[in-house]
Amino acid sequence: MAKTLVIVESPAKAKTIEKFLGKSHYTVKASVGHVRDLPKSTLGVDIENNFEPRYINIRGKGDLIKELKKEAKKAKKVYLATDPDREGEAISWHLSYILGIDEHDECRIEFNEITKDTIKKAIKNPRSIDLKLVDAQQARRVLDRLLGYQISPILWAKVRKGLSAGRVQSVTTKLICEKEKEINEFIPKEYWSLDIEGKIKEEETITFKFVSFNNEKIDLNSEEDVNKILENIKDEKLVVEKIESKTRRKSAPNPYTTSVLQQDAANKLSFTTKKTMIIAQELYEGVDIKGEGTVGLVSYIRTDSKRISDEAKEKSKSYILEELGEKYYKNHTDKKEGKAKKKVQDAHEAIRPTSVFRTPESIKSSLSKDQFKLYNLIWRRFVASQMQDSEFDVLNVDCKIGDAVFRATGSVMKFDGYTKIYNFTEREDKILPPIKENDELEVSKLIPAQHFTQPPARYTEASLVKILEELGIGRPSTYAPTITTILNRGYVEKQGTSLHPTELGMIVTDILSINFQKFIDVDFTVQMESKLDEIEEGEVEWKSVVSEFYEPLKEAIKEANEKIEKINMDEETDEICESCGSNMVIKYGRFGKFMACKNYPECKTTKPLVNKVGVKCPKCKEGDIILRKSKKGKAFYGCSNYPECDFISWNKPTGEVCKECGSYMVEKVTKNETKEVCSNKECKAEGRILE
Repeated sequence: MAKTLVIVESPAKAKTIEKFLGKSHYTVKASVGHVRDLPKSTLGVDIENNFEPRYINIRGKGDLIKELKKEAKKAKKVYLATDPDREGEAISWHLSYILGIDEHDECRIEFNEITKDTIKKAIKNPRSIDLKLVDAQQARRVLDRLLGYQISPILWAKVRKGLSAGRVQSVTTKLICEKEKEINEFIPKEYWSLDIEGKIKEEETITFKFVSFNNEKIDLNSEEDVNKILENIKDEKLVVEKIESKTRRKSAPNPYTTSVLQQDAANKLSFTTKKTMIIAQELYEGVDIKGEGTVGLVSYIRTDSKRISDEAKEKSKSYILEELGEKYYKNHTDKKEGKAKKKVQDAHEAIRPTSVFRTPESIKSSLSKDQFKLYNLIWRRFVASQMQDSEFDVLNVDCKIGDAVFRATGSVMKFDGYTKIYNFTEREDKILPPIKENDELEVSKLIPAQHFTQPPARYTEASLVKILEELGIGRPSTYAPTITTILNRGYVEKQGTSLHPTELGMIVTDILSINFQKFIDVDFTVQMESKLDEIEEGEVEWKSVVSEFYEPLKEAIKEANEKIEKINMDEETDEICESCGSNMVIKYGRFGKFMACKNYPECKTTKPLVNKVGVKCPKCKEGDIILRKSKKGKAFYGCSNYPECDFISWNKPTGEVCKECGSYMVEKVTKNETKEVCSNKECKAEGRILE
């Protein structure tokens, strides 16, 4: 008996779905992503013929295509079950072309989660291919090809081979470069704080912070400002003027969108965006759970919607009422998007567990360590989103001394609410000692302190994803691959968790900013995303959008070829070539900087570039500490005497020794500052802030 053929994207998903549908009636095969695409070797877009794409079967997929054709020919029905987004719709469209399926037939099925009930429901509700979604994907693909394949050769000719430009990657690199310029141009500003310690009883004190002077809120910008207040309050009494008690509520966060999941996984689990998406994909496609078999644990992972289905809400309500009690459940509607929020592709739900009753602890033994961490995060965030607010009793105590007012604030949790489930930080109540209005306190200490404003923090992967989403650059599926691309191209490098532009990234960004300003402008990129949304809605024809984009690009390319002068990035050094005695120069290759003889091609001597940091190895005391890169491109520090000396450190050694334990000291880069700290994690020595 002929079977029904279902084609999905990934082999893992195919195995899961075939188990749900049964092998006796269904055959499930994987396309392994796209089967047709624009050719890599040529532009692949017929500009003269209204930008008609010239698709070809992807090299290396010949046998797979033959197998799919064979299975489709003997099947009684073919369903295309690729991912529920633009890219997935386009893959189904290309499959329909290759397999000879009419695109208007009801051959397309989609689902938001990979569970037995959802898959069977999807099979009963097929539809035709959504050509508006396909057109939006074609427009994006052609736009990116026109920009990338026509600007990149200019970079090859003027800078060096192997460089690339892209509609999203170039804008992202520009954001990082602009942040670096902002940091370099930053001028610290002085400011002061003033605290006062008031004694209530012999042992009890409260620290109050300066609030106002002469009934006005003022900034303390200098020591002179502080001295003016100190002079005013000298020999004056510290009297409790006002006590205000109120209850504050804090609502639970919404369930995860793709970008917020990436940010939270970076901040809470130290995952890269790429790692987060790989693990999330595993959870979505299916994991073998003891006693259940293979099942998808989370809903579709590429989404910018915060919506939750009514069915999921009801199940979460049941869980909360049964496991936590009625007081923890909050009957509420989804939070509305702000007016300024970009269009949300609301075809999907937010990321959530497929069954709220499948708790992280109950399936922990079936998950890898990282799968458990990410599933735990997703599950807790979803359950918390349906829970009651947390409540705090807040006590503000204002004291007056002279003409100045100082304030102390106490906070006590009244009801834990959603934090019973979603709480990843340690919080302690701040309880103020018993105090009442008109109490007179003894001034035990005045604490003036000088501060300086800090430069803006460099982007981390988490904060970069956040700004990309806020600006409307790219879509949920593009954040992780965009960051991976700019790291692999050598435009950006990671130092600790911070993203730093490289010299190459700065040069390429400057060239693009001067000659192709419009095309790597944030507003232009955002407008283009809006145009793609309009194509998806059927409001505009895709080729007209491409044509409107291409005309100014064509002029910019012509001018750039004439204006841009070749940039010699070779940097001469004092190092002498061992073969011919000439100076060595620093060159850029596929894998970063290296040293080569100045007389190339007559002399082909090359050697690795050793980036010394000016510190001797704390282990062997003889070798130099040099900056190296791991296979994944992450910076670390090692000894130049490797392999004889195997010293390595993720943090840069400073050459100093800890006065407490004798271990070597390292630079620790945080979001707001760089500190010199002890490398020994057991050591309690306090670090010092470095300039």
